[in-house]
Amino acid sequence: MLFQLYGDQAMMQLLGWVLVFAGLIIMNEIGRRTKIGGICVFIVIPLILTIYFIAATLGAKSGAAWAANNQTVLYMNGWFHYAKLYAADIGCVGFMMIKYGWGIGKKDWFKPWPFVIVAINILIAVGSDIESAVNGFAAGGMAGGWWFSSENVWLYGGWWNVLNAIAGVLNIFCMTGWWGIYSSKKKDDMLWPDMTIWFIIAYDVWNFEYTYCNLPTHTWYCGVALLLAPTFANALWNKGGWIQNRANTLAIWCMFAQVFPLFQITEPFSTLPSLYGGAVEHGVTAFDMTKIGSVAELEAAGITANPTAQGVVAIAAVAANVICLAVIIKRSLEQKKNPYKNEIFAGTKDFEEAMARR
Repeated sequence: MLFQLYGDQAMMQLLGWVLVFAGLIIMNEIGRRTKIGGICVFIVIPLILTIYFIAATLGAKSGAAWAANNQTVLYMNGWFHYAKLYAADIGCVGFMMIKYGWGIGKKDWFKPWPFVIVAINILIAVGSDIESAVNGFAAGGMAGGWWFSSENVWLYGGWWNVLNAIAGVLNIFCMTGWWGIYSSKKKDDMLWPDMTIWFIIAYDVWNFEYTYCNLPTHTWYCGVALLLAPTFANALWNKGGWIQNRANTLAIWCMFAQVFPLFQITEPFSTLPSLYGGAVEHGVTAFDMTKIGSVAELEAAGITANPTAQGVVAIAAVAANVICLAVIIKRSLEQKKNPYKNEIFAGTKDFEEAMARR
């Protein structure tokens, strides 16, 4: 079992998931369908939040009580969360520039921007995986061990982080047709037709493992609901727009989680992965674990490490990306094309359905 979904809180945990999933889809639709919606969601709101983040951080440093006890400062003030939020939002704005033809967005040389920003986001996560592996090895040798992150989360780093970092690097090379970027007929989507189901599955498995290992107290939402929302939209009504959907929902989730982090670590919506063995049985929530100061206290609270699922999914992530890359190499050799300069999935169902929207 990947998650501890049982006991009195199970129905509320499922409700929380549905609320996040539905909220992401609705906000994505608001942000993608009109210019004013996109400007409000991806420019105006981030600017307002930036002022809030700066004020909270400076207030905490000056000793202001309201800032020192601020949710963002206490639980989401690490480098990764800010890097992910702004990298995702910058990607969203760039995608809007392409689909609406704003400024450099209409230039041919700007078309690889989606590849560049996605690669940067992947590398941020790869760096975080390596950080967790190094700390895990330092704590428990090659078998891995507990370490306490700057976001007050107990992580269990090990070889699975190394495997997933490798999967992340491979995933970058699974993005093909960098110049095959288009605007949809209705100007509501930026399309990347060559980003088909092969890449989407490889990315989703890798990214789920990333969140499962490095954001374990959040992964029920950011590793399942957040990943499925753009995949769901791409499958049913927005073919070819997956990368735009992914960037939009990621930025929206990061903004929400940065301001309301307690939503996902306190009852009734907190959902823990199987890593924290014994947590539910001993009534320990994710929030409770932020108050535990040592491994000895963690064990005294009845928490035992169970990283089996982390290892299994890491292997699956590498396998999915190796298979995807093998398909790309095979098709590029058959077609005698450079897979990055050219679109190599032409003729496949996903590609043709996306191109029909061009």
